[in-house]
This record gives sequence, structure tokens and C-alpha cells, in this order.
Amino acid sequence: MTVGNGKRRQSSLSQLRAFAAVAEHLHFRDAAAAIGMSQPALSGAVSALEETLGVTLLERTTRKVLLSPAGERLAVRAKAVLDEVGALLEEAEAVRAPFTGVLRLGVIPTVAPYLLPAVLRLVHERYPHLDLEVHEEQTASLLDGLHSGRLDLLLLAVPLGVPGVVELPLFDEDFVLVTPLDHWLGGREGIPREALKELDLLLLDEGHCLRDQALDICREAGLGFKGAGRSPSVEGGGGRRAGAPVTTTAAGLSTLVQLVAGGLGCTLLPRTALKLETTRSSQLLTGYFADPAPSRRVAFAMRTGAARSAEYEELATALREALGTLPVRVVNAAG
Repeated sequence: MTVGNGKRRQSSLSQLRAFAAVAEHLHFRDAAAAIGMSQPALSGAVSALEETLGVTLLERTTRKVLLSPAGERLAVRAKAVLDEVGALLEEAEAVRAPFTGVLRLGVIPTVAPYLLPAVLRLVHERYPHLDLEVHEEQTASLLDGLHSGRLDLLLLAVPLGVPGVVELPLFDEDFVLVTPLDHWLGGREGIPREALKELDLLLLDEGHCLRDQALDICREAGLGFKGAGRSPSVEGGGGRRAGAPVTTTAAGLSTLVQLVAGGLGCTLLPRTALKLETTRSSQLLTGYFADPAPSRRVAFAMRTGAARSAEYEELATALREALGTLPVRVVNAAG
């Protein structure tokens, strides 16, 4: 619809919020409660938006509310506009006062228990006005969250090789071999990688990046292994032939270590996890690989062009400085 000067009237943000709420709840009372607006005001806002756009967005009946075909299409656009406005306001707040407001940090499960204490302590001491939200998820879910805007910053193993994502390297850490007490490699140093060909290696479930890293280490050791559902295993001592299907996996490192303590095999642990996970059982020994030991790199990851990129880079620098007590090799900003 046009006004006297021939220009189309613009819909307001409140009208878009009202329509988006009704589109989500398909109920005027619930939608009004969700956005803190009275039901008559909400109904009037949606009607005004329909008049402004010149289309019918809702099909109103005595029992329920339905989206019209036009409403279904425009509801997606309305949500996108409101999400962008919310992001704009967050970025403006960050510019006005760095290290304030909410920071939604995603962390993989094989990093979270071992590095979060240092992260939380750093944020508490240096950035007391930063409201840190922590989300522990697997890598694929974290990347989806970063791309969609659900998450702001990730803490995970790299390289990712994902377009639109910038990695801020933090540290490298070696893997160690955890074995039962009576294992022939238990407690040894200078273990060659080739020894992995003789082991019954227990792995995390599919979806964990640490599983993929363990398999990569085995391939580098010369183990002919291809399938994601199979693991390297012993020829002889463990009773399974090499490349036999995995019958035992674990969802987390704690369970994996307990399986080792029970004599079901060996596993690889990152050094940051070693102290916490192996002190729970007296039935374990740790073996160390010959240099260069297999290792992984842990980094922050952010969206390319993120408005708070300077803050994330400063946070990465501060965290590198706070890692002195951990068994890692800090990586400078240049990698």
C-alpha cells in the first residue's frame, strides 16, 4: 500500500515480531505471552503488517490460526530479518563495551573437561562482565551452530578445512598409550608408532573427532585400515583378527579408560586428559611414543569477519598465557 507521496509504507520491527510469534505458536494468546504483548495489540500489529504488505498472512478461524501460503513464505523472511537485527544489536553492544554480554562457546567433549577449568578461571578473573555460555557438542554440531549464529566461538581440534571459518591455534598436545597393567607396552617410553599394528585399540563412537584422529595415527603407522566401523586389532594375543568389526566402543573417554582397565584393549589419550582419566583406576599404565609423538592441535574457531574477532583473538592470546600448567606446547598466533 502507498501513501500520499507514492512511497510504500514500511513495516515496523514490532509488526514483524508479532507476525513471527504467531507463525511460531499458531495461537494468538500464546504468541502474545511469548513476546510480552497484549493479545489485541498483537492482533492489530499483524493486521497492520498485512495492510502494509498487501497480502493475507493468516487464515483466522474460530478454533485456530493457520498460515496462508504467503504467510508460510514470509514467516521465514521475517525470522531472518529479526535474527539479523538481533545480531546487529549484539555487535553494537560488543563495540561499545568489549568483553561484555553473552559469549556462546562451543566445546568438543574430548577437550571440555580438561581445558574448561583454565578457560572459566581466565574469564572469571580477567573478563568478569562477560557472560560465558558453554555448549558441549561434537564437531559437526558445533560447526552447524557457528554457521547458523547459534554459537559465537568454538574450542576444538583442528584443522577443520571449512570455508568461512578462521582458526586461532592455541596448543599442540601429544597422544599417549593407555594399557592394562599386564600389557607388554605398559609404562614404556620411546614406543614406535608401528607398535600400534600389534594392538587391540579401543575407540570412541563415530562422530568424535578423536576417533578419526586415532584412525589417522594408525594409518600413518602403516596399518591398512579403511572402514569407519572397524578398528585396528591384534593378530593373535587378543583373539580377534586384524580389521575385525568393532564390538566395543565408548561415548566418552572416561568409559574408554575403564574398558582398558578391565582388560578389553588399549587406547590413545591426549595428554591433557591423562591425569584426570587415569587416576580413577590402579589397573592402568601409560606408555609414551618416540619423538615425534602423534599429536593433535587445539584451537578457537570463529566465523570469518566476525564482529568480535578482535575480542576472540585477545582471548586466545590470554588463554595461551594461562596454559603453563598443562602438558601442552603453546602455539603462537601465526601457527
